[in-house]
Amino acid sequence: MSVLKTKSLWLWYGIAILAFALDQLTKVWAQAALDGGPIVITSFFRLQLAYNTGAAFSMLSEAGGWQRWFFAMLAAVVSIAIAVWIGRLVATKASHRRWELLGLSLILGGAVGNLFDRIAFGHVVDFIVWHYQDYYWPTFNIADAAICVGAAVLIFDMLFVQPKHARTQADAN
Repeated sequence: MSVLKTKSLWLWYGIAILAFALDQLTKVWAQAALDGGPIVITSFFRLQLAYNTGAAFSMLSEAGGWQRWFFAMLAAVVSIAIAVWIGRLVATKASHRRWELLGLSLILGGAVGNLFDRIAFGHVVDFIVWHYQDYYWPTFNIADAAICVGAAVLIFDMLFVQPKHARTQADAN
């Protein structure tokens, strides 16, 4: 792999590492700062410590423990697949795929952040709470936010960027 490709690859892996680091740092802070109770920021937003042994939205959190390793394995497999996907995009000189690479990098960083929690602690540390009156969005963390933003970036890329690139390529031919 050329030096330019290697630098490009590390840019995208670097974004994943940054998302992972930010997630882990905020989780350490949350466990120290929120142990005594929630911090109310606004009438619809607060920080409150929660431990999630399940998947998204606490799905399967009461399943008896097998879910820890199931979700850890799933996150590991997905993370490896995304890391390979990023590597292949960079290797093919797909410079027009920047949005796709950004989305994948954010998803990778978030997935590894939650994977680390599952392996190290047996649960994922969540602390961000949004709500409207008595309607609550499930408590989440920076890793979850990175995964959601990454997915949104991929959807944006698929709907707007890739079709535009395909039209440009067709016009060039």
